Amino acid sequence: MPQAQTSTSPDTAPDQVHTGVPGLDAVLGGGLTSNRLYLLEGTPGSGKTTIALQFLMEGAQRGEPVLYVTLSETANELTGVARSHGWNLQGVHVREMLPTPDSLEPDEQYTMFHPSEVELSETTLRILADVDAIRPTRVVFDSLSELRLLAGNSLRYRRQILALKQFFAGRNCTVLLLDDMTAVEHDLQVQSISHAVVRLEQMHSDYGSVRRRLIVAKFRGQAYRGGFHDYKIVRGGLQVYPRLVAAEHTPPITQTRMPSGLPELDALLGGGLERGTSSLFVGAPGTGKSTVAVQFAMAAAQRGEHAALFIFDESINTLRTRCEGMGMDLAPHIESGHIHLRQVDPAELSPGEFVHLIRVAVTEREARVIVIDSLNGYLNAMPDERFLIVQLHELLTYLGQCGVATLLVGAQHGLIGMNMKSPVDASYLADAVVLLRYFEADGEVRQAISVLKKRGGAHERSIREFSMDSTGIRIGQPLRQFRGILTGVPTSNTPNRATT
Repeated sequence: MPQAQTSTSPDTAPDQVHTGVPGLDAVLGGGLTSNRLYLLEGTPGSGKTTIALQFLMEGAQRGEPVLYVTLSETANELTGVARSHGWNLQGVHVREMLPTPDSLEPDEQYTMFHPSEVELSETTLRILADVDAIRPTRVVFDSLSELRLLAGNSLRYRRQILALKQFFAGRNCTVLLLDDMTAVEHDLQVQSISHAVVRLEQMHSDYGSVRRRLIVAKFRGQAYRGGFHDYKIVRGGLQVYPRLVAAEHTPPITQTRMPSGLPELDALLGGGLERGTSSLFVGAPGTGKSTVAVQFAMAAAQRGEHAALFIFDESINTLRTRCEGMGMDLAPHIESGHIHLRQVDPAELSPGEFVHLIRVAVTEREARVIVIDSLNGYLNAMPDERFLIVQLHELLTYLGQCGVATLLVGAQHGLIGMNMKSPVDASYLADAVVLLRYFEADGEVRQAISVLKKRGGAHERSIREFSMDSTGIRIGQPLRQFRGILTGVPTSNTPNRATT
């Protein structure tokens, strides 16, 4: 997180102003420093007006006089935006600085002076008069594009912004300037003048909804959370999902074993899985990875703990029906709130929102078991995200520090043989790796389970037979009569016996 040095002592530090967007306040290190000028820039549709209205309504709710100066939208258009979010702009003073219909008349066209010399002065005087009359503590200018056009050239534009900054310097007012970045060249004039700069971006993928993210380009004298942070525009305003930094969450935890409720599986795992660790269940489709993960979630629910399952690949109804067919009835635990199922739509997901959902499950629902099924779906949900493994590392570290047992499901490409591959290699991140494989014996396709890695302690090195039926999960004795089970076509260790 970028750190800024300041000579101001804590006792004399300026007050912070909340933006009305809790996630944005977290990114900014608590909010905006009061009585400063800020720049909020982004392309049309990125949510600048929404943030500006939330910023002013936050002040109005606190009893502050606030002012919205619009040079592009009408007051009716702003009211429509507020209505779409279910807001009431009562207490927000809106001033339109739009060209009047008379300005289109021939007699009103300037001949001796350039329009910028007259219109900019008139607009500035009207704005300053409103500020002197209302004496606001929060002001929004929407947008700078119109001021840039009125100024006519870069030098005059910069001087105008500097004049506004000096005008508000002694008036106990926090100013937010909006810039829609519609200029042919993106100049840095206002960025250099502003106390902080927040940039909003939106990306249009080939399929799915638009992805939005923001970044704080600079913030003088304030420690803030750097990097990009995902956000969404929903009814009610912006929802910002601050980037997860695992190092900020380091509560002390005690690692205790968490049994699965199946003695054979617990024996294979050396007593169960440890809290605060991550486990990867990997294998071909249909080998039982998701079922084993659900078994741990059910065991936690039966102990009175909470578990949360995030499902990418199959519907919740399919999961519940499949589990009921094996005697694993999830309904009582879902109704009691001990198991929470969340269907994740890959086309609508962003990394920040997914992390936010998990954090809510941990902090608000007190989940002690988190199941992500599967990593393949997680990867497909964000095909443009190049840093999936880094994000996954931060997430697993955070959950580990919270004492949560994380169960990851990863499906390998292929069904049988040695050429099994995983689209996401997360084996080095996981504390335990459980492998489920198909193998051929006695003219049947059977399943095997083994533990390849476990950082939490000793575990069984044997390969056991694994099956699922109407009574649930069944784990047999170690398959010592075969060798080469992981190849998919084992051979018998018994002389004069055909491969079985």
